[in-house]
Amino acid sequence: MGIKDNLLGLVVIVAWGLNFVILAIGLEDVPPLLLGAIRFLLVAGVGSFFVKMPKMPVRWWIVYALPMGFLQFAFLFVAMANGMPSGLASLVLQAQAIFTMLIAIVLLKEKIEFYQVVAISLAVVGLGLIAMEAEVADVGGMSLIGFVLTLFAALSWAFGNISARSISNLGYKADLSLVVWSSWIPPLPFLVMSFMYEGKDAVIYSVLNIGWSAIGAIAYVVLIATIVGYSIWGYLISRHPASQVAPLTLGVPVVGLTASTFVFDEVLALYQWVGVALVLCGLLFNAFGAKLLESTKNAKWGRILRS
Repeated sequence: MGIKDNLLGLVVIVAWGLNFVILAIGLEDVPPLLLGAIRFLLVAGVGSFFVKMPKMPVRWWIVYALPMGFLQFAFLFVAMANGMPSGLASLVLQAQAIFTMLIAIVLLKEKIEFYQVVAISLAVVGLGLIAMEAEVADVGGMSLIGFVLTLFAALSWAFGNISARSISNLGYKADLSLVVWSSWIPPLPFLVMSFMYEGKDAVIYSVLNIGWSAIGAIAYVVLIATIVGYSIWGYLISRHPASQVAPLTLGVPVVGLTASTFVFDEVLALYQWVGVALVLCGLLFNAFGAKLLESTKNAKWGRILRS
């Protein structure tokens, strides 16, 4: 990629990394499920004016939106509202890459390679080290329920990836238009769940007394992280091989962890940093393992690894 496109990639990394800190600020004033409803309603309402409707049956909007939109962000927002630090959330959510691979192996019968086994093993050990700090009740740190819910968010994202791949295999485009127009689907289940579990009084109070910090957070999530971020992402994917663009997401947790350290003074134990490093190594090996083995196909140790 050229300088311009590399800079655009950096914009996406920073925008999506900061998104977790911004979300944490918004969740201080707005219940998580209500925040999800507002987020998707505004993405759909604003984005539909600028993005053409995708040329596919509405049923595929639903297949994509339920795991990728509703379930992923319901789990994530509730996790962050219940003791999951924003920085660690940005990292643990990247387990979606590993979950996507496992689901593809089981459901799509894709072949698993040796480097993928290594990637999964590194990520699992890393997540285990991170989880060691989790408490059943959040007492100034990461809660166990927050960590588990974030893993469910990552799993939901993975199912969303599989649905996007299935849509693409049918000849439709799983691009920004699908992201925007399928955002009309999640607000209804979010609102139903919000009234059921957060309560009508909490919903009405939050709407009538919403503060400027929450408004700013919602505006950032809708305009910058979603519409601008996915627009640039779609542009990069359309111009460059996915193998070059997709690994950029590895920079998101780096930005998220750094920003949360400065904004919220989040502190990780030494073994958690080791876990962070192992997860990132697992993600890197998953992204570049095939090329690494290919580059060593004539080397003796490369033949050993493939055996």
